[in-house]
Amino acid sequence: MSFGRWPRVAGFFRFPFACTGRVCYNSGVVDKLNVTNPDEIQLALDEQWMRVALAQAAKAAELGEVPVGAVAVLDGRIIGQGYNRKESDQDPTAHAEMIALKETAVAVQNWRLLGVTLYCTLEPCPMCAGAMIQARLPRLVYGAKDVRFGAHGSIVNVLDETRFNHRVSITSGVLEAEAADLLQQFFQMLRNGKR
Repeated sequence: MSFGRWPRVAGFFRFPFACTGRVCYNSGVVDKLNVTNPDEIQLALDEQWMRVALAQAAKAAELGEVPVGAVAVLDGRIIGQGYNRKESDQDPTAHAEMIALKETAVAVQNWRLLGVTLYCTLEPCPMCAGAMIQARLPRLVYGAKDVRFGAHGSIVNVLDETRFNHRVSITSGVLEAEAADLLQQFFQMLRNGKR
C-alpha cells in the first residue's frame, strides 16, 4: 500500500488518498502516524472522527442536554452531525444519532445510507438502532456503553438480531473513557444542582 500526496481541499486530501481492501482513507492522520497496518490506520481514523462526535456531545452539554454526539462520515467527509436536543426541541426522537441520520439522508438524497459510517459517543438506544437498520447503515462506531438503554447488548441486542434483513458492522469502545467521562461529569453537575 502506498500513501501518495494528493492536493488538499478544505483541510482534507482529495479522495481516494489511500485504499486497503474495503477501507479508503483521505485525511492527513495516516501520514502523521506513520503506520501501515490497516487495523491501526482504521483505529486512528475512528478516533479522529470520534473526537468530532465528542465535540458535538459537548455542545449538547452546554445546552443542558445529555451529552451525546454523532457524526456521519462518507468518503472521509462529514455529511451529517448532531447532538442530543430532546429538551431543547421537546422531541423524544431528537437523539444525536437520529439528527445525524436525517442530515445524512438529506445530503445523499437517499434513505439508504450506503458507504456511511456513523460515529456516536454512546451505544445507541433501540429507537436509534432501528433507524440504523432501516437506513441500511453499513457501519457504526461508538464510545461508551449505555447500561440503561443500550441496544447493542447492554439491555437488548437489536443490532445483532439475525432475523433482520440488514446487519450493521459495529466497532465499540472507541475513546470510551472520554465519552463516559463527559456523561459522568454532566450527571454529577445535575446531582450537584448546577445546570
